[in-house]
Amino acid sequence: MVEFNPGIGRTEGNVEESISGEGGLMSMGQGGTKTLTRRPRTALTLDKWHMFWETQPVRHYKDGENQEQMEGAIDVPQPISDIKQEPYNLPSNYEWCVCDVTNDRIMKEVYALLSNNYVEDDDNMFRFDYSVQFLRWALQPPGYFPDWHIGVRAKASKKLVAFITGIPARVHVRGKLVFMAEINFLCIHKKLRAKRLAPVMIKEVTRRVHLENIWQATYTAGVVLPVPIATCQYWHRSLNPKKLIDVGFSRLAPRMTMSRTVKLYHLPKETLTPGFRAMEKQDVPAVTQLLQGYLSQFVIAPDFSEAVVEYLLLPIKNVVNSYVIENPESHIITDFCSFYTLPSTIIDSMNHTQLKAAYLYYNVATVTPLVQLMNDILIMAKLSNYDVFNALDIMHNESFLKNLKFGPGDGHLHYYLYNYSLSAPVKPLELGLVLL
Repeated sequence: MVEFNPGIGRTEGNVEESISGEGGLMSMGQGGTKTLTRRPRTALTLDKWHMFWETQPVRHYKDGENQEQMEGAIDVPQPISDIKQEPYNLPSNYEWCVCDVTNDRIMKEVYALLSNNYVEDDDNMFRFDYSVQFLRWALQPPGYFPDWHIGVRAKASKKLVAFITGIPARVHVRGKLVFMAEINFLCIHKKLRAKRLAPVMIKEVTRRVHLENIWQATYTAGVVLPVPIATCQYWHRSLNPKKLIDVGFSRLAPRMTMSRTVKLYHLPKETLTPGFRAMEKQDVPAVTQLLQGYLSQFVIAPDFSEAVVEYLLLPIKNVVNSYVIENPESHIITDFCSFYTLPSTIIDSMNHTQLKAAYLYYNVATVTPLVQLMNDILIMAKLSNYDVFNALDIMHNESFLKNLKFGPGDGHLHYYLYNYSLSAPVKPLELGLVLL
Protein backbone atom coordinates (compact mmCIF):
# COMPACT_ATOMS: atom_id res chain seq x y z
CA MET A 1 0.00 0.00 0.00
CA VAL A 2 0.99 3.56 -0.18
CA GLU A 3 2.98 5.40 2.41
CA PHE A 4 2.60 8.49 0.28
CA ASN A 5 0.63 8.96 -2.90
CA PRO A 6 1.16 12.34 -4.46
CA GLY A 7 -1.63 13.68 -6.46
CA ILE A 8 -4.77 11.58 -6.60
CA GLY A 9 -7.28 14.20 -7.05
CA ARG A 10 -9.73 13.83 -9.96
CA THR A 11 -7.57 16.07 -12.12
CA GLU A 12 -5.81 18.45 -9.87
CA GLY A 13 -3.66 18.22 -6.79
CA ASN A 14 -0.22 18.54 -5.42
CA VAL A 15 2.34 16.37 -3.74
CA GLU A 16 1.15 17.10 -0.25
CA GLU A 17 -2.48 17.70 -1.00
CA SER A 18 -3.60 14.79 -3.16
CA ILE A 19 -2.69 11.24 -3.86
CA SER A 20 -4.37 9.45 -6.68
CA GLY A 21 -6.40 10.50 -9.62
CA GLU A 22 -6.17 13.30 -12.03
CA GLY A 23 -5.45 16.82 -11.38
CA GLY A 24 -3.09 19.58 -10.68
CA LEU A 25 -2.22 23.15 -11.29
CA MET A 26 -3.16 25.32 -14.22
CA SER A 27 -0.49 26.07 -16.80
CA MET A 28 -0.69 27.51 -20.29
CA GLY A 29 -0.74 24.87 -23.01
CA GLN A 30 -0.44 24.97 -26.77
CA GLY A 31 -3.12 27.07 -28.37
CA GLY A 32 -3.50 29.01 -25.15
CA THR A 33 -5.22 26.24 -23.22
CA LYS A 34 -4.68 25.74 -19.52
CA THR A 35 -4.08 22.26 -18.15
CA LEU A 36 -4.47 21.09 -14.58
CA THR A 37 -1.48 19.03 -13.50
CA ARG A 38 -0.26 18.04 -10.08
CA ARG A 39 2.77 19.98 -8.96
CA PRO A 40 4.30 20.32 -5.50
CA ARG A 41 3.29 23.34 -3.44
CA THR A 42 4.16 22.13 0.03
CA ALA A 43 6.55 22.68 2.87
CA LEU A 44 8.60 19.76 1.53
CA THR A 45 10.84 20.25 -1.47
CA LEU A 46 10.69 17.82 -4.37
CA ASP A 47 14.18 16.62 -3.41
CA LYS A 48 12.89 15.70 0.05
CA TRP A 49 9.96 13.84 -1.46
CA HIS A 50 12.41 11.90 -3.60
CA MET A 51 14.35 11.06 -0.44
CA PHE A 52 11.11 9.87 1.12
CA TRP A 53 10.37 7.60 -1.83
CA GLU A 54 13.85 6.11 -1.62
CA THR A 55 12.67 4.46 1.62
CA GLN A 56 9.53 3.00 0.03
CA PRO A 57 8.81 -0.16 -2.00
CA VAL A 58 8.69 1.58 -5.35
CA ARG A 59 11.03 1.50 -8.33
CA HIS A 60 14.07 3.72 -7.81
CA TYR A 61 16.13 5.48 -10.44
CA LYS A 62 19.35 4.37 -8.76
CA ASP A 63 18.43 0.71 -9.33
CA GLY A 64 18.83 1.18 -13.08
CA GLU A 65 18.56 -1.86 -15.28
CA ASN A 66 18.45 -4.35 -12.42
CA GLN A 67 15.09 -2.96 -11.31
CA GLU A 68 13.78 -3.10 -14.88
CA GLN A 69 13.81 -6.90 -14.75
CA MET A 70 11.28 -7.02 -11.92
CA GLU A 71 7.62 -7.75 -12.53
CA GLY A 72 5.25 -7.95 -9.58
CA ALA A 73 5.26 -7.13 -5.87
CA ILE A 74 8.43 -5.54 -4.46
CA ASP A 75 7.83 -6.38 -0.79
CA VAL A 76 5.95 -9.49 0.30
CA PRO A 77 2.89 -9.07 2.54
CA GLN A 78 3.41 -9.16 6.30
CA PRO A 79 1.26 -11.06 8.79
CA ILE A 80 -1.57 -8.76 9.84
CA SER A 81 -0.54 -9.31 13.45
CA ASP A 82 2.79 -7.61 12.66
CA ILE A 83 1.13 -4.43 11.44
CA LYS A 84 1.14 -1.52 13.87
CA GLN A 85 -2.21 -1.69 15.64
CA GLU A 86 -2.34 1.88 16.96
CA PRO A 87 -2.43 5.06 14.86
CA TYR A 88 0.78 6.96 14.24
CA ASN A 89 1.54 9.84 16.59
CA LEU A 90 0.55 13.31 15.48
CA PRO A 91 1.98 16.56 16.86
CA SER A 92 0.54 17.08 20.33
CA ASN A 93 -1.98 19.74 19.27
CA TYR A 94 -3.74 17.46 16.76
CA GLU A 95 -5.80 14.28 16.78
CA TRP A 96 -7.09 11.71 14.29
CA CYS A 97 -10.72 11.40 13.35
CA VAL A 98 -12.79 9.37 10.89
CA CYS A 99 -14.75 11.56 8.48
CA ASP A 100 -18.18 10.00 8.03
CA VAL A 101 -19.05 10.97 4.45
CA THR A 102 -22.72 10.22 5.10
CA ASN A 103 -22.85 12.96 7.77
CA ASP A 104 -23.92 16.33 6.37
CA ARG A 105 -22.14 18.37 9.04
CA ILE A 106 -18.84 16.57 8.53
CA MET A 107 -19.11 16.83 4.76
CA LYS A 108 -19.58 20.59 5.04
CA GLU A 109 -16.26 20.65 6.92
CA VAL A 110 -14.55 18.49 4.31
CA TYR A 111 -15.93 20.64 1.52
CA ALA A 112 -14.75 23.84 3.23
CA LEU A 113 -11.26 22.41 3.76
CA LEU A 114 -10.90 21.27 0.15
CA SER A 115 -12.50 24.30 -1.46
CA ASN A 116 -10.19 26.69 0.41
CA ASN A 117 -6.96 24.68 0.59
CA TYR A 118 -6.80 22.08 -2.16
CA VAL A 119 -5.63 22.89 -5.69
CA GLU A 120 -5.05 26.30 -7.21
CA ASP A 121 -3.23 27.29 -10.38
CA ASP A 122 0.07 29.16 -10.22
CA ASP A 123 -1.64 32.48 -10.92
CA ASN A 124 -4.35 31.99 -8.26
CA MET A 125 -7.06 32.17 -10.90
CA PHE A 126 -8.78 28.78 -10.47
CA ARG A 127 -9.36 26.30 -7.65
CA PHE A 128 -11.03 22.88 -7.79
CA ASP A 129 -14.55 22.86 -6.43
CA TYR A 130 -15.44 19.26 -5.58
CA SER A 131 -19.12 19.13 -4.64
CA VAL A 132 -20.27 17.17 -1.60
CA GLN A 133 -22.28 14.93 -3.92
CA PHE A 134 -19.19 14.20 -6.02
CA LEU A 135 -17.09 13.42 -2.95
CA ARG A 136 -19.70 11.00 -1.62
CA TRP A 137 -19.84 9.27 -5.01
CA ALA A 138 -16.06 9.03 -5.27
CA LEU A 139 -15.52 7.76 -1.73
CA GLN A 140 -18.24 5.13 -1.29
CA PRO A 141 -17.75 2.50 -4.01
CA PRO A 142 -18.86 -1.07 -3.24
CA GLY A 143 -16.77 -2.52 -0.41
CA TYR A 144 -15.35 0.82 0.76
CA PHE A 145 -13.84 1.11 4.24
CA PRO A 146 -15.20 4.04 6.30
CA ASP A 147 -12.02 4.29 8.39
CA TRP A 148 -9.98 5.00 5.24
CA HIS A 149 -11.58 8.47 5.19
CA ILE A 150 -9.15 10.06 7.59
CA GLY A 151 -9.17 13.53 9.09
CA VAL A 152 -6.92 15.50 11.43
CA ARG A 153 -8.47 17.95 13.88
CA ALA A 154 -6.99 20.61 16.11
CA LYS A 155 -7.52 19.35 19.66
CA ALA A 156 -8.54 22.71 21.12
CA SER A 157 -10.96 23.95 18.46
CA LYS A 158 -11.91 20.58 16.91
CA LYS A 159 -11.48 22.24 13.51
CA LEU A 160 -10.78 19.88 10.59
CA VAL A 161 -7.33 20.86 9.32
CA ALA A 162 -6.27 17.91 7.13
CA PHE A 163 -7.82 15.09 5.13
CA ILE A 164 -6.78 11.97 3.24
CA THR A 165 -8.76 9.08 1.78
CA GLY A 166 -8.42 5.64 0.29
CA ILE A 167 -10.81 3.38 -1.57
CA PRO A 168 -10.35 -0.27 -2.59
CA ALA A 169 -9.94 -1.22 -6.23
CA ARG A 170 -9.48 -4.35 -8.34
CA VAL A 171 -6.99 -3.72 -11.12
CA HIS A 172 -5.68 -5.99 -13.87
CA VAL A 173 -1.92 -5.59 -14.36
CA ARG A 174 -0.67 -7.54 -17.39
CA GLY A 175 -3.53 -10.00 -16.95
CA LYS A 176 -3.01 -10.48 -13.21
CA LEU A 177 -5.77 -9.31 -10.86
CA VAL A 178 -4.30 -7.15 -8.10
CA PHE A 179 -6.24 -5.77 -5.14
CA MET A 180 -5.15 -2.19 -4.57
CA ALA A 181 -5.97 1.04 -2.81
CA GLU A 182 -6.50 4.34 -4.59
CA ILE A 183 -5.39 7.17 -2.33
CA ASN A 184 -6.95 10.57 -2.83
CA PHE A 185 -7.68 14.06 -1.52
CA LEU A 186 -4.60 14.56 0.63
CA CYS A 187 -5.25 18.11 1.75
CA ILE A 188 -3.62 20.12 4.53
CA HIS A 189 -4.66 23.60 5.63
CA LYS A 190 -2.40 26.20 4.06
CA LYS A 191 -1.28 27.54 7.44
CA LEU A 192 -0.17 24.10 8.69
CA ARG A 193 2.04 22.86 5.85
CA ALA A 194 5.22 23.48 7.83
CA LYS A 195 4.00 21.01 10.48
CA ARG A 196 5.06 18.01 8.37
CA LEU A 197 1.66 16.38 8.73
CA ALA A 198 1.66 14.85 5.25
CA PRO A 199 4.20 12.04 5.84
CA VAL A 200 2.39 11.00 9.02
CA MET A 201 -0.97 11.00 7.25
CA ILE A 202 0.43 8.90 4.43
CA LYS A 203 1.84 6.39 6.88
CA GLU A 204 -1.48 6.26 8.69
CA VAL A 205 -3.57 5.57 5.59
CA THR A 206 -0.99 2.95 4.61
CA ARG A 207 -1.31 1.29 8.00
CA ARG A 208 -5.09 1.12 7.72
CA VAL A 209 -4.91 -0.32 4.21
CA HIS A 210 -2.41 -2.95 5.34
CA LEU A 211 -4.79 -3.99 8.11
CA GLU A 212 -7.23 -5.01 5.35
CA ASN A 213 -4.51 -7.20 3.80
CA ILE A 214 -4.05 -4.91 0.79
CA TRP A 215 -0.44 -4.19 -0.18
CA GLN A 216 -0.46 -2.33 -3.48
CA ALA A 217 -1.73 1.07 -4.58
CA THR A 218 -2.01 3.28 -7.63
CA TYR A 219 -1.80 7.06 -7.78
CA THR A 220 -0.99 9.92 -10.12
CA ALA A 221 1.02 13.14 -9.94
CA GLY A 222 2.02 15.99 -12.21
CA VAL A 223 5.62 15.76 -11.04
CA VAL A 224 8.17 13.07 -11.77
CA LEU A 225 8.78 10.88 -8.74
CA PRO A 226 10.39 7.42 -8.51
CA VAL A 227 9.32 6.03 -11.01
CA PRO A 228 6.32 6.62 -13.35
CA ILE A 229 4.80 3.59 -15.03
CA ALA A 230 3.17 5.85 -17.64
CA THR A 231 3.08 9.52 -18.60
CA CYS A 232 -0.05 10.96 -20.18
CA GLN A 233 -1.21 14.34 -21.41
CA TYR A 234 -4.46 16.25 -20.99
CA TRP A 235 -6.28 17.62 -24.02
CA HIS A 236 -9.01 20.26 -23.84
CA ARG A 237 -12.00 20.85 -26.09
CA SER A 238 -13.59 24.28 -25.80
CA LEU A 239 -17.38 24.26 -25.47
CA ASN A 240 -17.86 27.88 -24.37
CA PRO A 241 -14.87 29.65 -25.92
CA LYS A 242 -16.00 33.18 -25.12
CA LYS A 243 -16.20 32.42 -21.40
CA LEU A 244 -12.92 30.48 -21.38
CA ILE A 245 -11.12 33.42 -22.96
CA ASP A 246 -12.87 35.94 -20.73
CA VAL A 247 -11.75 34.22 -17.51
CA GLY A 248 -8.19 33.52 -18.72
CA PHE A 249 -8.51 29.75 -19.09
CA SER A 250 -7.56 30.07 -22.76
CA ARG A 251 -6.58 32.91 -25.06
CA LEU A 252 -7.58 34.05 -28.50
CA ALA A 253 -5.32 32.46 -31.10
CA PRO A 254 -3.28 34.72 -33.39
CA ARG A 255 -5.25 36.11 -36.34
CA MET A 256 -8.50 34.79 -34.86
CA THR A 257 -11.50 36.91 -33.92
CA MET A 258 -13.95 35.96 -31.20
CA SER A 259 -16.73 35.32 -33.71
CA ARG A 260 -14.51 33.02 -35.78
CA THR A 261 -13.45 31.18 -32.61
CA VAL A 262 -17.05 30.65 -31.53
CA LYS A 263 -17.88 29.36 -35.01
CA LEU A 264 -14.86 27.03 -34.97
CA TYR A 265 -16.10 25.26 -31.82
CA HIS A 266 -19.77 25.20 -32.76
CA LEU A 267 -21.59 21.89 -32.17
CA PRO A 268 -24.98 20.63 -33.41
CA LYS A 269 -27.97 20.92 -31.09
CA GLU A 270 -28.84 17.23 -31.39
CA THR A 271 -26.80 14.04 -31.29
CA LEU A 272 -26.21 12.35 -34.63
CA THR A 273 -26.23 8.62 -33.81
CA PRO A 274 -29.58 6.76 -33.84
CA GLY A 275 -30.30 5.11 -30.51
CA PHE A 276 -28.09 7.47 -28.47
CA ARG A 277 -29.64 7.89 -25.01
CA ALA A 278 -28.84 8.17 -21.30
CA MET A 279 -27.79 4.97 -19.58
CA GLU A 280 -30.45 3.30 -17.40
CA LYS A 281 -30.27 0.65 -14.68
CA GLN A 282 -31.50 -2.02 -17.09
CA ASP A 283 -28.35 -1.38 -19.18
CA VAL A 284 -25.89 -2.36 -16.41
CA PRO A 285 -25.29 -5.98 -17.56
CA ALA A 286 -24.72 -4.96 -21.18
CA VAL A 287 -22.45 -2.04 -20.26
CA THR A 288 -20.47 -4.28 -17.91
CA GLN A 289 -19.94 -6.80 -20.69
CA LEU A 290 -18.84 -4.05 -23.10
CA LEU A 291 -16.37 -2.63 -20.58
CA GLN A 292 -14.93 -5.99 -19.58
CA GLY A 293 -14.29 -6.90 -23.20
CA TYR A 294 -12.81 -3.53 -24.16
CA LEU A 295 -10.61 -3.03 -21.08
CA SER A 296 -9.12 -6.54 -21.30
CA GLN A 297 -6.79 -5.37 -24.10
CA PHE A 298 -4.90 -2.87 -21.92
CA VAL A 299 -1.82 -3.50 -19.76
CA ILE A 300 -3.43 -1.82 -16.75
CA ALA A 301 -7.20 -1.56 -16.38
CA PRO A 302 -9.89 -1.86 -13.70
CA ASP A 303 -11.85 -5.04 -13.09
CA PHE A 304 -15.46 -3.89 -13.34
CA SER A 305 -18.22 -5.99 -11.79
CA GLU A 306 -21.88 -5.23 -12.40
CA ALA A 307 -22.11 -3.77 -8.90
CA VAL A 308 -19.25 -1.35 -9.60
CA VAL A 309 -20.65 -0.38 -13.00
CA GLU A 310 -24.05 0.30 -11.47
CA TYR A 311 -22.50 2.42 -8.73
CA LEU A 312 -19.93 4.36 -10.77
CA LEU A 313 -21.66 4.81 -14.10
CA LEU A 314 -25.40 5.20 -13.64
CA PRO A 315 -26.02 8.92 -14.27
CA ILE A 316 -26.02 11.33 -11.33
CA LYS A 317 -26.75 14.96 -12.16
CA ASN A 318 -23.62 17.14 -11.96
CA VAL A 319 -21.52 14.12 -10.98
CA VAL A 320 -21.41 11.54 -13.76
CA ASN A 321 -23.09 11.34 -17.16
CA SER A 322 -23.31 8.06 -19.05
CA TYR A 323 -24.83 7.23 -22.42
CA VAL A 324 -25.45 4.13 -24.49
CA ILE A 325 -26.33 3.47 -28.09
CA GLU A 326 -29.19 1.01 -28.41
CA ASN A 327 -29.75 -0.52 -31.83
CA PRO A 328 -33.28 0.64 -32.78
CA GLU A 329 -34.16 -2.72 -34.32
CA SER A 330 -32.45 -5.35 -32.14
CA HIS A 331 -32.42 -3.23 -28.94
CA ILE A 332 -28.86 -4.44 -28.29
CA ILE A 333 -26.53 -2.01 -26.49
CA THR A 334 -23.61 -1.59 -28.88
CA ASP A 335 -21.66 1.39 -27.53
CA PHE A 336 -21.09 3.31 -24.31
CA CYS A 337 -19.55 6.63 -23.25
CA SER A 338 -19.33 8.69 -20.05
CA PHE A 339 -17.84 11.73 -18.38
CA TYR A 340 -17.68 13.09 -14.85
CA THR A 341 -18.06 16.66 -13.59
CA LEU A 342 -15.33 18.60 -11.81
CA PRO A 343 -15.86 22.38 -11.76
CA SER A 344 -13.35 24.97 -10.64
CA THR A 345 -13.97 28.18 -8.75
CA ILE A 346 -12.94 31.24 -10.74
CA ILE A 347 -11.27 33.32 -8.07
CA ASP A 348 -11.17 36.91 -9.32
CA SER A 349 -13.52 37.26 -12.26
CA MET A 350 -15.97 40.14 -12.48
CA ASN A 351 -18.42 38.16 -14.60
CA HIS A 352 -18.11 34.48 -13.67
CA THR A 353 -17.75 32.42 -10.48
CA GLN A 354 -17.37 28.84 -11.74
CA LEU A 355 -15.80 26.97 -14.64
CA LYS A 356 -17.87 23.88 -15.43
CA ALA A 357 -15.57 21.13 -16.73
CA ALA A 358 -16.38 17.64 -18.02
CA TYR A 359 -13.73 14.91 -17.87
CA LEU A 360 -13.91 11.92 -20.20
CA TYR A 361 -14.34 8.75 -18.14
CA TYR A 362 -14.83 5.35 -19.83
CA ASN A 363 -16.09 4.71 -23.34
CA VAL A 364 -16.48 1.71 -25.64
CA ALA A 365 -17.17 1.92 -29.37
CA THR A 366 -17.89 -1.42 -31.01
CA VAL A 367 -20.29 -0.47 -33.83
CA THR A 368 -20.30 3.33 -33.90
CA PRO A 369 -17.02 4.97 -35.01
CA LEU A 370 -15.25 6.33 -31.93
CA VAL A 371 -14.99 9.86 -33.35
CA GLN A 372 -18.76 9.90 -33.93
CA LEU A 373 -19.47 8.59 -30.42
CA MET A 374 -17.21 11.25 -28.90
CA ASN A 375 -18.80 13.99 -31.01
CA ASP A 376 -22.19 12.99 -29.58
CA ILE A 377 -20.92 13.16 -26.01
CA LEU A 378 -19.46 16.62 -26.71
CA ILE A 379 -22.89 17.68 -27.93
CA MET A 380 -24.48 16.42 -24.71
CA ALA A 381 -21.93 18.29 -22.60
CA LYS A 382 -22.53 21.48 -24.56
CA LEU A 383 -26.31 21.11 -24.17
CA SER A 384 -25.76 20.71 -20.41
CA ASN A 385 -23.86 24.02 -20.29
CA TYR A 386 -20.34 22.70 -19.70
CA ASP A 387 -17.57 25.15 -20.57
CA VAL A 388 -14.76 22.74 -21.45
CA PHE A 389 -14.33 19.02 -22.07
CA ASN A 390 -11.07 17.39 -20.95
CA ALA A 391 -9.59 14.05 -21.95
CA LEU A 392 -6.35 12.15 -21.38
CA ASP A 393 -4.54 10.57 -24.32
CA ILE A 394 -4.99 7.09 -22.82
CA MET A 395 -6.74 4.06 -24.32
CA HIS A 396 -7.75 4.93 -27.92
CA ASN A 397 -8.50 8.57 -27.18
CA GLU A 398 -5.67 9.88 -29.33
CA SER A 399 -7.53 8.72 -32.44
CA PHE A 400 -10.24 11.39 -32.08
CA LEU A 401 -8.60 14.28 -30.19
CA LYS A 402 -7.38 16.33 -33.15
CA ASN A 403 -10.38 15.49 -35.32
CA LEU A 404 -12.73 16.87 -32.68
CA LYS A 405 -10.69 20.05 -32.09
CA PHE A 406 -9.17 19.16 -28.74
CA GLY A 407 -6.02 21.12 -28.01
CA PRO A 408 -3.07 19.72 -26.04
CA GLY A 409 -2.19 21.19 -22.69
CA ASP A 410 1.41 21.50 -21.57
CA GLY A 411 0.89 19.55 -18.35
CA HIS A 412 1.51 15.83 -17.99
CA LEU A 413 -0.04 13.32 -15.64
CA HIS A 414 2.24 10.57 -14.35
CA TYR A 415 0.82 7.23 -13.21
CA TYR A 416 2.49 5.26 -10.40
CA LEU A 417 2.18 1.90 -8.69
CA TYR A 418 3.16 1.38 -5.07
CA ASN A 419 4.82 -1.91 -4.08
CA TYR A 420 4.51 -3.21 -7.62
CA SER A 421 7.08 -3.08 -10.38
CA LEU A 422 6.61 -3.46 -14.11
CA SER A 423 9.31 -4.80 -16.40
CA ALA A 424 8.80 -1.86 -18.79
CA PRO A 425 6.92 1.47 -18.84
CA VAL A 426 3.38 1.57 -20.19
CA LYS A 427 2.46 3.70 -23.20
CA PRO A 428 -0.67 5.89 -22.82
CA LEU A 429 -2.51 3.80 -25.42
CA GLU A 430 -1.82 0.71 -23.26
CA LEU A 431 -3.40 2.30 -20.19
CA GLY A 432 -7.07 1.64 -19.47
CA LEU A 433 -7.36 3.15 -15.99
CA VAL A 434 -8.98 6.49 -15.13
CA LEU A 435 -8.48 7.71 -11.56
CA LEU A 436 -10.95 10.21 -10.11
